[in-house]
Amino acid sequence: MDDLSTIRSTALEAVQAAADLGALDAARVAALGKKGSVTGLMKTLGGLAPEQRKEFGARVNLLKGEIEAALDARKGELSASALAAKLAAERIDVSLPVRPENQGTLHPIGQVMDELAAIFGEMGFTWADGPDIEDDWHNFTALNIPPDHPARQMQDTFYLPPRADGTPMVLRTHTSPGQARTMLDKNVQKMLADGGSLRIIVPGRTFRIDNDATHTPMFHQVEGLVIDRTTHLGHLKGCLVDFCRAFFEIDDLPLRFRPSYFPFTEPSAEVDIGCSWKGGELKIGAGDSWLEILGSGMVHPNVIRNCGLDPAIYQGFAFGMGIDRIAMLKYGIPDLRSFFDADLRWLRHYGFSALEMPSLTGGLGR
Repeated sequence: MDDLSTIRSTALEAVQAAADLGALDAARVAALGKKGSVTGLMKTLGGLAPEQRKEFGARVNLLKGEIEAALDARKGELSASALAAKLAAERIDVSLPVRPENQGTLHPIGQVMDELAAIFGEMGFTWADGPDIEDDWHNFTALNIPPDHPARQMQDTFYLPPRADGTPMVLRTHTSPGQARTMLDKNVQKMLADGGSLRIIVPGRTFRIDNDATHTPMFHQVEGLVIDRTTHLGHLKGCLVDFCRAFFEIDDLPLRFRPSYFPFTEPSAEVDIGCSWKGGELKIGAGDSWLEILGSGMVHPNVIRNCGLDPAIYQGFAFGMGIDRIAMLKYGIPDLRSFFDADLRWLRHYGFSALEMPSLTGGLGR
């Protein structure tokens, strides 16, 4: 029974000699496992007299507790040592520069839309919207383009299956239906009746059957609309002159208004900006050439009437332009189709930082 001393010294020496957690577990099994030395002593208790069993059992329990305490202490030492070794092996130099990460950019179309919002927002315009899939009435008829009007042939339209009630449906060919939907809004009509003024821009996607370097089946337009009791052609001219000079960031940018025809405005005018083609390169500003960028005019009385307003009381002006086109002109992008290629190299070159929020005070573009 005095083998306790031998078992104790052997077990504790094995614990202290363990060089890693694996060796420590082997020492635990040798002492406290199913076939361990201390476990073997516990199995002999049944053959002892009651007095001896009590005394010897207490000594074995003390030994077991001492070995367990030694195991816990040694485990803590080995774990700390293993952690220190791991930290030393995996140490990083925090003074090194961070790994370069790919930085996303804003698409030029989104950037130009923000620029439009910044400019027209300063003029009191708000942002309006409408559905991409329009009914024939909002897309054509409300805008003074009745079913038999030859102006319908001016646009290559994507026609969709009609509704159950026979209503023809199309992919909108311009964002002008957003103007009609806004004027038909009862709250807007009440605001106008109370002497207010409607000023909106309607940016969005539009669709026509066309595809080349300067046309795509899906592209972006922005329409503008002002309706009140007193707005006249001089206000239209001042608005567009201020817009073009702010957008292209040229204070003395020359503009001219040419008489034109649009079914939804009368009188109508196309707007040209001055430019030069010296050396075959387009330069916007002073020059001996002109470049058409948008259409405009006073809202046709039929459009005002179709949208639930009295043209004898209300008048206004409207304008529209291709967002993709003005983006190409301002940022020197040669091919419209590249807007939709999802080429990351192109986006990195022409894209904008998310922090480049356009404003008239801080600057619109780069």
